[in-house]
Amino acid sequence: MSLAVHQVLATLGYGDAIGNEVLGIQRVLRAAGYQSEIFVETADPRLEDLTTDYWELPRASHPDHILIHHFSIGSRASRIAYALPDRMALVYHNITPPEYFLGVHNRLVRLCYLGRRELGAYASRCDLALGDSEYNRQELETLGFAPTGVLPVVPDFSHLSGPPNDMQAGAFDDDWVNVMFVGRMIPNKRIENVIRAFHAYKTWFNPRSRLLLVGAQGGFEKYAAMLHQFIDRIGATDVHFTGHVSNEELTAYYELGDVFLCASEHEGFCVPLIEAFHMGIPVVAKAAAAVPATMDGGGVLYTTEDPVEVAALLDRIVTDRGMAARIVEAQDAALDRLLGKDFEGLLLGFVDAMRRAPRRPHPGVAPDFWDQVRLAEELAEIRQYRPAAFRALPPAPPA
Repeated sequence: MSLAVHQVLATLGYGDAIGNEVLGIQRVLRAAGYQSEIFVETADPRLEDLTTDYWELPRASHPDHILIHHFSIGSRASRIAYALPDRMALVYHNITPPEYFLGVHNRLVRLCYLGRRELGAYASRCDLALGDSEYNRQELETLGFAPTGVLPVVPDFSHLSGPPNDMQAGAFDDDWVNVMFVGRMIPNKRIENVIRAFHAYKTWFNPRSRLLLVGAQGGFEKYAAMLHQFIDRIGATDVHFTGHVSNEELTAYYELGDVFLCASEHEGFCVPLIEAFHMGIPVVAKAAAAVPATMDGGGVLYTTEDPVEVAALLDRIVTDRGMAARIVEAQDAALDRLLGKDFEGLLLGFVDAMRRAPRRPHPGVAPDFWDQVRLAEELAEIRQYRPAAFRALPPAPPA
């Protein structure tokens, strides 16, 4: 039997940072001769054929195999992986503190809280714990994981290399200044502060400007409504929400951007910053969480809470071409350092180190764990094929 190094995670998303890393890891492992499958609970329909349902994971398990467990939130797939005899390497992508979602997404408050609580249980289960940034590695170390390391996010920009689709973005291709942000419209990214700074810029410095907010709002409709109410309250104009866009549409928006503005307060890495570097757009970002390390000397960091000060910074960059050129030059250097990291060598080195290291004793699971798993599988099948059976059940008691 050849050694397998499988991956397990809650969901494989299309075009997101975790999804791109998972697919990149699989390519490296298979090229090195390892069997490597991706086990998930859910996957974007465009990627489903690249994945295997996590219920199949016990059948693929073996004590000599290695499981790379991508942890970004608690999940059933995580708990199955915990119980298996395979050696485990945890890759931590960070969990947003739940307080950001209070009053906006109550279910996510609960999931993030449970995920952060569940994460600590893996300290005794993992043979190796890796952050995808030094910021995330330090959090693992604080929680008692050892040994730890960094498997850096090395972005693949192939999704931005195709011909741009400017059917939507073309409407903004004029002589106005396009301030932009790319990312999900979620509270920890503090989109309201991006809007506040842009409104100050448009009001006090450049009326011929607009804000392009490029990213999905799905699941956060309440937050999106709050943002629209905020826009109306302060009287901001020319703020455009694009919603989820394809890779070709994203390329078109990046090509139109004059300056990238990020006000996020919590990031484990923040890939769009690096995408902006790649596309040659000057980046202005709040110095919070992993953002300074991600930018690595490129772009411009700020700490002020005054939107007028941020607006003045945007104006300097837009009007001073020499300054903008120096910023982009520093971003190019930072990007070269990131892309120069030997991702393949690091990954395979971590796998080899795990194979050579003494096996960590398994912390064990409850005696009826697998009985409960089988019951959950049966219930899931009933829910899928006989949903009316669940509608006949009495309502669940209040939490």
